Amino acid sequence: MSSKPDASRPRATDTKKVHIADTQMTRQNWYKHVNWLNVTFIIGVPLTGCIQTLWVPLQTKTAIWAVIYYFFTGLGITAGYHRLWAHCSYSATLPLRVWLALVGGGAVEGSIRWWSRDHRAHHRYTDTDKDPYSVRKGLLYSHLGWMVMKQNPKRIGRTDITDLNEDPVVVWQHRNYIKVVLCMGLIVPMLVAGLGWGDWYGGFVYAGILRIFFVQQATFCVNSLAHWLGDQPFDDRNSPRDHVITALVTLGEGYHNFHHEFPSDYRNAIEWHQYDPTKWSIWTWKQLGLAYDLKQFRSNEIEKGRVQQLQKKIDQKRAKLDWGTPLDQLPVMEWEDYVEQAKNGRGLISIAGVVHDVTDFIKDHPGGKAMIKSGLGKDATAMFNGGVYYHSNGAHNLLSTMRVGVIRGGGEVEIWKRAQKENSEYVRDETGQRIIRAGQQVTKMPEPTPTADAA
Repeated sequence: MSSKPDASRPRATDTKKVHIADTQMTRQNWYKHVNWLNVTFIIGVPLTGCIQTLWVPLQTKTAIWAVIYYFFTGLGITAGYHRLWAHCSYSATLPLRVWLALVGGGAVEGSIRWWSRDHRAHHRYTDTDKDPYSVRKGLLYSHLGWMVMKQNPKRIGRTDITDLNEDPVVVWQHRNYIKVVLCMGLIVPMLVAGLGWGDWYGGFVYAGILRIFFVQQATFCVNSLAHWLGDQPFDDRNSPRDHVITALVTLGEGYHNFHHEFPSDYRNAIEWHQYDPTKWSIWTWKQLGLAYDLKQFRSNEIEKGRVQQLQKKIDQKRAKLDWGTPLDQLPVMEWEDYVEQAKNGRGLISIAGVVHDVTDFIKDHPGGKAMIKSGLGKDATAMFNGGVYYHSNGAHNLLSTMRVGVIRGGGEVEIWKRAQKENSEYVRDETGQRIIRAGQQVTKMPEPTPTADAA
């Protein structure tokens, strides 16, 4: 006989430790949710640098060097970590890869391997719970919260980083990351300022600590601001957006809607006037023989995406407009009934077999009351399409909102033919509405149609 499990002994699942990120934050345990190491480096160290500026004067040469080194380390992230290693949008020679790995480490944003792994997860699982810095969790979270609050690594979406594990430069930088950070993040900027013009302390504070802070915040804007501010010219199903302000802050990474649609393109900005110094740098490296195999999406595919998004926006606007009752939903009227109702004072007019009630429009008719009244109770097709006046596209659109029926009889066959055509041949938008282009309204006739009544 099999023995029953002892209730006093813990089950295997009971010993499984729950990650702190999967527990509710309370007043008693909030400090356990905080990643104090990241808080120290991302907030504490920059705060210390800000305090030191009270007694460390900023020399002009140091300021210029800090800006230059800001661009170098920023490119290490944008052109190196991001476009080269995370997206493989171009290939680089060994000297360039080593340089990008070094200055990228000087930005103090983690190793290439760690950074690229999370970024690939971000692209694969954008705006979902598996996105490590999803803006759906809040703008502040996507900017900084995901770094300073502990995350359960098992909750982050899985990605393939086999290529990174096989790259000797990536492996070397990952294993020696702390050394790279200390050397490129603090020692090098201090040495240049110290040996160059004797400003050791200024180089440490301004070109070192504070420069790191500004580079980090700029990069964080790609995770937050680029998913919150701007337009979505290529797709609006997810949060990435394009905006020049974000581009200025992030060395060209602000055209984020384009980037999420075409992530393997080495460019973020495709227009000549858009700010993308990272793209210009990669192109320059190609001319110097340092970069090659620059990837670009075909312009035809890019424009298709742009047109599709424009059409989607047009469809959304079209859905809010009154295009009149569809032909196949209109009641059928006998000609005699139509004439009789018109004689009894109802302002009915028949154009191309469709009956319209213009009672409330007679007084507003631009051609005068007499002209429109002369067509009441008659077939005014020829009159409306040039027999008296060749009405504008706007007039045909307005007329469609006044439909009340279709005539049974002579015009009925053509009307139903058109109704069938609407259902089978006419293009419809994503909401199911027929796209009525200018000049294609049912009341718009290519030439004035002679009728027995008009004759």
